Amino acid sequence: MPKDAAFRDIHSFAAGQWVAPGAGARQITSAIDGEVIACAGNDALDVQSMLAYARERGGPALRKLTFHDRARMLKALALHLKEHRQALYDLSFDTGAIQSDHLIDVDGGIGTMLVIASKGRREMPDGHAYLDGPVEQLGRHGHFMGRHIATPLQGAAVHINAFNFPVWGMLEKLAPTLLAGVPAIVKPATATCYVTEACVRIMLGSGLLPEGALQLVTGGLGNMLDHLDCQDVVSFTGSAETALKLRANPLLLERSTRFMAEQDSLNASVLGPDADPGTPEFDLFVKEVHREMTVKAGQKCTAIRRIMVPQASVDAVIAAVKERLSKIQIGDPRRETTQMGALVSIGQKRDVLEKAALIETEAERVFGDPDAFALDGADTTKGAFLPPMLFHCPEPDTALRVHDTEAFGPVATIMGYRDLDHAIALLNRGQGSLVASIITNSGDVTREVAMGSAAFHGRLYFNNRTSMKEATGHGAPLPHMVHGGPGRAGGGEELGGVRGVLHYMQRTAIQGSPDILTAISNHWVPGAQEKSDKPHPFARSFAKIDIGDTLHAGPRTITLDDIETFAHFTGDTFYAHMDDKAAAANPFFPGRVAHGYLLLSFAAGLFVQPDPGPVLANTGLDNLRFMAPVQPGDAISVRLTVKAKTPRNEEYGEVRWHVTLTNQEGAAVAEYELLTMNAF
Repeated sequence: MPKDAAFRDIHSFAAGQWVAPGAGARQITSAIDGEVIACAGNDALDVQSMLAYARERGGPALRKLTFHDRARMLKALALHLKEHRQALYDLSFDTGAIQSDHLIDVDGGIGTMLVIASKGRREMPDGHAYLDGPVEQLGRHGHFMGRHIATPLQGAAVHINAFNFPVWGMLEKLAPTLLAGVPAIVKPATATCYVTEACVRIMLGSGLLPEGALQLVTGGLGNMLDHLDCQDVVSFTGSAETALKLRANPLLLERSTRFMAEQDSLNASVLGPDADPGTPEFDLFVKEVHREMTVKAGQKCTAIRRIMVPQASVDAVIAAVKERLSKIQIGDPRRETTQMGALVSIGQKRDVLEKAALIETEAERVFGDPDAFALDGADTTKGAFLPPMLFHCPEPDTALRVHDTEAFGPVATIMGYRDLDHAIALLNRGQGSLVASIITNSGDVTREVAMGSAAFHGRLYFNNRTSMKEATGHGAPLPHMVHGGPGRAGGGEELGGVRGVLHYMQRTAIQGSPDILTAISNHWVPGAQEKSDKPHPFARSFAKIDIGDTLHAGPRTITLDDIETFAHFTGDTFYAHMDDKAAAANPFFPGRVAHGYLLLSFAAGLFVQPDPGPVLANTGLDNLRFMAPVQPGDAISVRLTVKAKTPRNEEYGEVRWHVTLTNQEGAAVAEYELLTMNAF
């Protein structure tokens, strides 16, 4: 095994120690020239110690932090990685990727981490339990309530990642895992683990992560999966064959260990029947197909594998795609002129050629000869280079291989469809994919495809002349949206904002009195204890108000003059407020009634403390309900209670107030939540 300056031993990070390759180590070759550049793997890793380190050190340390603490940690970690990304770029060339591919992997991973961090701050509480849905009243008088909460699993998350995105593939799983409060053991694909190892070293070197929050296995996991239980999670990305072997582990099944898979996917793109040659949609479609065949040399789990076009447009699409593909510069990924690099390894090249040969039994290759193509600055006999290969399947209804064989490289197959129903049927022949795209300017087409095909796809990407300048592309999973798919795509989900975080948490129904639910959730529940013996809450700083602090104010009698003045001042002269006879004919009203917004204005007048103080701004009003009409002569009172507090920065925080308006009989007439920003 060579030991020149470029060679590296790729270490694992296990139970707090960096462990060099040992027995069972594998050689890693450069995709550019096939030279051995590294070795990784150690069969002697103590997997039980690793799991104990995660469960006993990492988990408790993370769970002590609030969601907002973890979100701030993720943001700082992402910014630290951003400062050191050049080192990751430099290493990534040997994976066969060009510079623009690095941006997808490295910058895309960092960006994903930043989005998850932001959603943690904006959409999750500054606490330890996530509130999943509203409070449910389970007893007649409101003394017995229920709600759902989510709390971190108390085990470890084992992430098994694919070779194609050694940074993004890790960070898109790691960000929601750490935000949930669960430690991670990351096992990258050996072929590109040297990039992942460098990224992990950067993160651990930052000092931002608690001890035990992150470990790394470069090489095999050994029998780690045999030691997992109901508090652990396995998140896998890779082939369906490997996923099936792992998922079928009898101990995982026996212990109901969570297993998420994102696997093979015959993603498709459909050219709408309205998108004739010469339309913006036609040109956009060709551009999308070209991009998905060549970015990362087609080694993307979301890449387009099947191309469906109206039968009359097949020849035009083939000609247009061939024209674009013929201009692609394939070569050494380190050269600035290179537009498509190599596959990750000679082994992967061999696999793609084998799969392409299966497809060729049902389809004609209309572009790309793997035995004769131009290559710039590299040797086809040494590197893992292939040209884009485009096939045409004239009989997609009787074909099998084009619908069940994924050549994980720059390979795609065009097929014609007769009508939209036929296109939908072909889409669904893939038996589950991560994404399908539909390029059309017709709303009717999009609705038919969505209703007929959404059940088979994790994401439907619609694009046309309106969205094309902003759209991120068929193959771009976004942290805001679910990434996963049914059937052969694995049946799992990742990302999707807070949805991705909840995969690493346990949803639990809690039941009890309003005070009990308030104590657990740190959100005041109607019926819980009120603290009304303190100075006006608007006169106290954010730090000096508590959950349950309450102000009672009123009553204020509503007069007919109030209603008419408000109507003429605002222009809201709706008949229910101005015409007693017409209002009485309405089944909702006994006669003339007060405007709902008049009631809100009078409520504010009752509870506002007018002097300058810690309340900086009213920023919102949520969940408004008008529950009973208010007539002239009725008297309203207001209850203002601190429901929740969320720090936003060192200067101010958000206060959520529960506001209830009642009439002279004590019946609720309106209810809402008021949001204010209060100074510390």
